Amino acid sequence: MGLIISMRFSISEEVKSSGLPDIRLERRFETIVGKLVAQPEASIPQAMGSWGQSKAAYRFFASDFVTAEGIRAGCAKSCIERAKRHSTVLIIQDTTSLDFTGHLKTKGLGYLETPKRMGLFVHTALAATTEGVPLGILAQDTWARDLEEYGKKHDRRKRPFEEKESVKWVKMLEASTTLLRNIKETITVADSEADIYELFVAEKPANAHLLIRSTHNRRVEGQARLLWDTVMQGPVKGQVSVEVGARDGKPGRTAECSVRFQTVTVYPPRNPSPGPRHRHKVTLQAVLVWEEAPPEGVEPLCWLLVTTLQVENFADALRCVGYYRQRWLVERYHFVLKSGCRIERLQLETAERIERALAVYSLVALRLLWLTHEARDTPDAPASCVLQEHEWQALYCKIHRTSTPPPEPPKLREAVRWIAQLGGFLGRKSDGEPGVMVIWRGLRRLEDIADTWLLLRPPEHAGATSP
Repeated sequence: MGLIISMRFSISEEVKSSGLPDIRLERRFETIVGKLVAQPEASIPQAMGSWGQSKAAYRFFASDFVTAEGIRAGCAKSCIERAKRHSTVLIIQDTTSLDFTGHLKTKGLGYLETPKRMGLFVHTALAATTEGVPLGILAQDTWARDLEEYGKKHDRRKRPFEEKESVKWVKMLEASTTLLRNIKETITVADSEADIYELFVAEKPANAHLLIRSTHNRRVEGQARLLWDTVMQGPVKGQVSVEVGARDGKPGRTAECSVRFQTVTVYPPRNPSPGPRHRHKVTLQAVLVWEEAPPEGVEPLCWLLVTTLQVENFADALRCVGYYRQRWLVERYHFVLKSGCRIERLQLETAERIERALAVYSLVALRLLWLTHEARDTPDAPASCVLQEHEWQALYCKIHRTSTPPPEPPKLREAVRWIAQLGGFLGRKSDGEPGVMVIWRGLRRLEDIADTWLLLRPPEHAGATSP
């Protein structure tokens, strides 16, 4: 049952762009994605519904004609088409790990934090609007760390930058900005792990900018000599409220922060990577967001953002803060992959097959994430853009305790909140908009409710499938 089918995220469009050489593989790909969208948390046998369908899915992941690169290329093409509707696109980068420690027979895994934990790393470049609506995955890379390299930090420092794991930031910058070179403006957004000098001096298209949270107190021109000291000595230019989500058992809150910004010229590291481009200075804009009076016992919010964007006034600084606020979107995407789709439970024989499955599940996770944010971005769109007719009818009747659905579908925001109610969302004024996990749980319940609706309603009342 296709719970998330729309003009913006058409499964068939992704399939046609994936470069599969056989129409049968295309049909199998479309079937697998459709079934996983309906049951993202289910195991492959559970989602497929029969042993025959399960075998076909496993053959798909094992096929030499199916590549993760091909599937990702198809997703990227669709993402580019969606991005063309926007003058500014955020490219949000982040890394996560997939833990397969319990899968002793899986070949090709590497160590994670310690040799006792085995799995893969995934680095993602997620495109999004400036309002935080996901547009798609532009690029993604996976790798396994060599167990023999564990503990050799000294040796890694001597390696050329191109052989270090941190090269992922530059590789993803090059791949993603090349794909969006015809967009008016792109901004690569990343957390403090991306604060590497090589990223700031990397070649990129003229439309491409960086917005990185700083962690290193770099050497800069001027009396203060260090980045953090230089920005802190500048005057406060204004105040901004930042919503801080609940974490580690602590409730969410609003942080009242001061904002400072300044142009800085940054020196290269004392021991830069080989090559002339790594030895020159670079001029950046620095924006400091600092909670000067946090509640007692609470760690203050503090972001030092360095960017290639122009920051000439307070409005420009707030623009940067707003863009960085959307960085959590890629974390939610990885969270849905692991907690919603439960990709770490996949029982596949090799890391290569896991990578192919990851490419498929990435599409599933993105659709779940998109539905959450599309309801916020276009709340007045008809629910029929994401739900089939019998689905929204069953949803309406379940929520309103009636057997008679309305003649027209409800608005998308209403329908998504009702779905979230099925997943445990209370909908109180203080609750805000529902999150991706309650929507995911609600979709699972809606699947059963809609199936029952079809069984009990005569065909003439069931309705046709929405386009």
